[in-house]
Amino acid sequence: MKITSAELKIIATRRSQYPTNLLSEFLLVGRSNVGKSSFINTILNRKNLARTSSHPGKTQTLNFYLVNDDFYLIDVPGYGYAEVNKKTKAKFGLMIEEYLETRQELKRVFMLVDFRHKPTEDDVLMYNFLKYYNLKVTIVATKADKIGTSKREKCKKQITDTLDLVVGDDIVIFSSVTKEGREEILKKIEDLVVDTI
Repeated sequence: MKITSAELKIIATRRSQYPTNLLSEFLLVGRSNVGKSSFINTILNRKNLARTSSHPGKTQTLNFYLVNDDFYLIDVPGYGYAEVNKKTKAKFGLMIEEYLETRQELKRVFMLVDFRHKPTEDDVLMYNFLKYYNLKVTIVATKADKIGTSKREKCKKQITDTLDLVVGDDIVIFSSVTKEGREEILKKIEDLVVDTI
C-alpha cells in the first residue's frame, strides 16, 4: 500500500464527534511512552504528523487520522502514566470504552508494547479489556532496533506468554528507526479496508 495522503481530520472526545462516512478504522493503544506517535509517523511516512513529546501522556483525545481518503488510524490517550490524575484517567477510560462499544467500523486494534521489556500489568489489563469486546488485536513490539538478533525469540515469547495471546491475534516486530514491520502493518490494513464506494 502506498500512502498518498494523511491528515489529522477529527479530534473527538465523544460519540457525536466521530466520523460518519463509514470508512474502516484502526485503533492504536499503548502505554504513554511506547512510541505511538513515532509509529504513526513511520506508518504514514510523515515526519511530524503525530507530535512526539518528551512528556508522555500528551494525547488526551481520540485523534482520527484520515489516510488516503480510505481509512482512519485512531490514536487514543496512552495508559499507565503516573502523572495523569485519577479523574482524568477515568475520563480517558470511559472515552475509549464508549468508542469500543459503538464502532462497527473498527477493523483491528494495534496494541503497542515495548519489545525490550516484559508487558506491564497495564498492558495485560488492556489486552484483556480488548478481548472482552472480542476485538482482533495485533501486538506491535516497538523499539526492535534496540534488541540484538539472538535475544529476539526470547523477547517475543515473553510478550506472547505474558499477554496469553489468543488464536487469531498476532505479533509484529517493529522499529520506527529501521522501518522494520512497516510493510507488514500496511498489508494488514490493506487486507481489512472495506471498499465503501
